[in-house]
Amino acid sequence: MKINLSRRLQRLPPYLFLEIDKAKRKAKEQGKDIIDFGIGDPDQPTPDYIINSLQRAAADPPNHRYALDYGMPLLRQAIAAWYARRFQVRLNPETEILPLIGSKEGIAHLPLAVLNPGDYSLVPDPCYPPYRSGTILAGAKTYALPLLEKNAFLPELHKVPRRILNKAKLLYINYPNNPTTATAGGGFYDRVVNFARKNNIIVASDLAYSEICFDGYRPGSFLKAKGARDIGIEFHSLSKTYNMTGWRIGWACGRKELIALLSKVKSNIDSGIFNAIQASACSALNSAGREVKKSCALYQQRRDILVAGLNALEWNIIKPKATFYIWARIPADYLRRGEKADSISFARYLLEKAGIVVTPGSGFGKSGEGYVRFALTVDSRRIKEALRRLKKNL
Repeated sequence: MKINLSRRLQRLPPYLFLEIDKAKRKAKEQGKDIIDFGIGDPDQPTPDYIINSLQRAAADPPNHRYALDYGMPLLRQAIAAWYARRFQVRLNPETEILPLIGSKEGIAHLPLAVLNPGDYSLVPDPCYPPYRSGTILAGAKTYALPLLEKNAFLPELHKVPRRILNKAKLLYINYPNNPTTATAGGGFYDRVVNFARKNNIIVASDLAYSEICFDGYRPGSFLKAKGARDIGIEFHSLSKTYNMTGWRIGWACGRKELIALLSKVKSNIDSGIFNAIQASACSALNSAGREVKKSCALYQQRRDILVAGLNALEWNIIKPKATFYIWARIPADYLRRGEKADSISFARYLLEKAGIVVTPGSGFGKSGEGYVRFALTVDSRRIKEALRRLKKNL
């Protein structure tokens, strides 16, 4: 029997990080010493107090049963308390918060709840790939919003054509931004609210990197903007904040009707988050945040070493205020040598010549061409070794 790929899967590009992993594994099989700046997966362990909480909860038999679709009340209350402390945004834990199996899951499922075939989502370009793939899997279309350096990597919403606006139902925003590391002030969120209200568009704010910030900078929440909770939903995750990427836990919060629609999708697809993991998330959110500050200090140290080293090689990098990434233009010296100038070729060159893995910017979208992304999930000693290899090979 011949099995045909669905048209929706045919429309999906290869998932960026899987392709990087394949190239990395091949290089390792060839015996190369690889320094991996590719995927944003923290290299530090989950804090002990969270692990201990999981162990206690996992030993409690009631936690072995199906989880509730809306998550444990204690977790939703902990999320509401954390949001109030951190952003001065007050959420109703009964109707305005939905725990997720990682924020990626909710981001990708939201289009199933609010888009129909022929509808558009407005997607930043470059972007975290699930904004695009979730839309495609829902049978809808994407319209790219170029994030350009000359505009501080903010979308020019006023340039979206009326023919697209007439069919647009969803707008994704992400600040602090992956991959560009750009940040946005409250004025930007006010403009987003006005744009969304005027055009009857739902806003999905991805706030996964709000706690990875430096030099006294503290990102704000889209939901704090006046009117945002009438038109939007915000996604958050414990993955980067508490080194819990493999635990798969995050949440959505915002307008209750959107939360209810996303919950309806989830109730037909999954059976919730393991209750013991939800209990450990409560421990994380109720903590004093000392481990988060330590993580930020570590990433800041690595950021400073890598940026200083790249700038010594004339890469002209500006220190990011948030995220644990460096968004770097392909250096002029490489381009002048007549090598292939696209980001995939440059990333391949670094892997083959220097054993360094970076993420090609074009994997995040057309406007990411000409850039590569470094993740600061490599220790300082290996960062210095990478800089020595770059000096030798570029």
